This record gives sequence, structure tokens and C-alpha cells, in this order.
Amino acid sequence: MARRLLRQTLRYAFPLSLMAAAMSTAQADSLVRIPGASAEPTTFHALEGWSTDDQGAAFGSFLKSCAAILGGGRPSREARPVYGGLYRVCAKAMTAGHLSAGKARAFFEANFHPVRIVPHGEPGGFFTGYYETVMDGSLQKTAEFDVPIYAMPRDPALARADRAAIENGLLRDKGLEIVWLKDPVDAFFAQIQGSARVQLAGGETMRIGYAGRNGLPYTAVGKFLIDRGIYTRDEMSMDKIREFMEAHPKEGHALRLKNRSYVFFKTIPLGKEEHAGGGQGVELTPYRSVAIDRSIHAYGTPIWIDAMLPIASEKPETPFRHLAIAQDTGTAIVGPARADIFFGSGENIGTVAGRIKQFGTFVMLVPNGVDIATATAQAAPVPRPRP
Repeated sequence: MARRLLRQTLRYAFPLSLMAAAMSTAQADSLVRIPGASAEPTTFHALEGWSTDDQGAAFGSFLKSCAAILGGGRPSREARPVYGGLYRVCAKAMTAGHLSAGKARAFFEANFHPVRIVPHGEPGGFFTGYYETVMDGSLQKTAEFDVPIYAMPRDPALARADRAAIENGLLRDKGLEIVWLKDPVDAFFAQIQGSARVQLAGGETMRIGYAGRNGLPYTAVGKFLIDRGIYTRDEMSMDKIREFMEAHPKEGHALRLKNRSYVFFKTIPLGKEEHAGGGQGVELTPYRSVAIDRSIHAYGTPIWIDAMLPIASEKPETPFRHLAIAQDTGTAIVGPARADIFFGSGENIGTVAGRIKQFGTFVMLVPNGVDIATATAQAAPVPRPRP
């Protein structure tokens, strides 16, 4: 009798232990740690501007990400919890279709919970702006158009070369030239933005987009001009850097070489899309798409931004309180609460985007069923503005 009871006890105890382990694993699988930052749960009601933002516009951008997420297939158990949560929410979103501002707001509130991410040692998130630049070019090299835009080399050794070697001709005559520009400063800024529209001599327009990079660290060249006292930190912008490079070609070239990181491009067909595609492979939406640190955040994650930005003027006096979607990345976008806001395309837009470099509130909308834990990892590098 005692032996039979022992056997019964063991038979039932073993499944229970497996069940406890499975529950523990499930809880661990739903817990996400944000390195170098604290996570502060908040409420939608506490987000200033949340009730007046056009979440319908944000939902439209979210649907683009959802198409890419669902098109990638069901995530495996090893996939990031946030990605798995987004997959589940996206299935509902695609069924709902396009929603009005009010219904979209209700959708986000029903399927996400807001968590403010604050980097260690920083007052909040750090925001910059980017855009799709427009420049002149030619499909053939000429005396006027002699600055190459290169495709990604297949040879790993060539793909890892630094900027100085490439600009000194390492890739010349290897069949990697996509298009030729007239201005090396344009080429440099195309690399910073990650995409560009090129107006060809015959009147046609082509689009080039990010294909890869050489893997070397990105260096913000503006800091060297600040260190030399040419501009103050408050004055610094991409327009100021361009101004310096164009006025001092030799010094400008030396300045560019300080950034060893180099970006390669590919030709992107011009279809019905008005704006460039991001790293997720979907069309970006002005004010509603952001580039994030992909080592930390998943594409498709909604990010609430609350900051005072220099949009209406050079002073940071314009409230920017919008829900945007993580759909892109960049070599300069490093940190747990770092976002680069896509502003669209055009010269005037570029002037505005180039002067954005402000701190503000970075709130991550986390899919229900996923929890964010405060990390104890080493603090992330201090975010720095582009370029």
C-alpha cells in the first residue's frame, strides 16, 4: 500500500513540477529588460496630449509595420517577447483595418500599456530628426558628376574598408557605382540620412536606399567643430556642418574622414510610395515613423514622444506630442530612449530636421502580456545628435 501511494505521489508530482517550470519559463519569456535604463509604468491619461493626438494617423503607420510583421511568419518561442506581443496585436489590427482617431486611440489603449524609458544619468529620451534629401546626379560619370555612390561589395574585405580607403579609390572601377553626384557633401549627407532622391540630368528621378555599412563606429563630426570653437553646441546643426564643408572644401574633406563609418546603397524602384522606406522595409510616414536602436527595440513598437522642438523656429518652442512607430534604424541611433523622427523630404524639411536635438519624454507602448523590468546593466552610451 505504501509503495502504491509513493508511486502515485511520484506520478502526479512529476507533471506538477513540469507545470511549475513551464509557468516560470513563461513568466521569464514575457519579461523584457531594457539595458541602461529604468522603466516607469504610467497611464495613457497621464500622457500630456494623448487625448488630442491623431492616433488614426499613427494607426495607419502601425498597419504598415503589421503587414511586415505578419508577413514574416509566426514568431518562434525564442523570438523577443515584444515581437511576439506585436504579432498578436497586429493580427487584431489587420482585421480592424483603418480606424478613425478615436477608435485608433481606443485600440492602442486596449492592447498596450505605456512605460516611460529613462536612460541612467539622463533627464529623459533624446530626439533628433532626419529626412529624405534630394540631390542632382547622373548615371554616367562626367566632369561635373564624379562622386560615386556605391553598392554593397560582395567581398567582405572591401565591405569592411573604412571611409578613407574608399574615398581614396579602393572601390573604383569594380562595377559598384550606382549613380554619380556632383557634390561630395551631398554624398556624405545621403549616408547620414540613409536614403535620397536623385534628380538625373534627363529629368528622371531615382531613389537610393540603405543597403548596409562597413561596420566601423559612427563618429559625429559636428563635435570637432564645437571643440574648435567654430560653432557652439546650441548652434550646431546639419545645416551648419554643410555650410562649413562647402566653404572649406579641404577641411571639410578632412572632417568627413573622421567618421570612418561608411554606408552603401541600393536602387529602390519609384512606385506609388511618396516617401522612402525604412529598415523594416515599409514606407516611412512623416512625423509618425522613427528610427530606434535595433539592438534594444523591435520594429513596429509604438513610441509616444513628448518634447519641445525647434520646428516653427530655431528655438525649441513647438510642442511635439505624437505617437510614432519604430520602423527604421541608423548607425548614430544608440541608446534605450533614443529616437530619430522622420520629417519627410525636401530642402526646407531638411533644415527643420537638421536642428532637432532635444531631450524629452520617451514612452514605449508595450503589448499586453509583456512586462518591462528595470535593468541593472551598465548604462548605455550618452546619446548624441546627428551628424
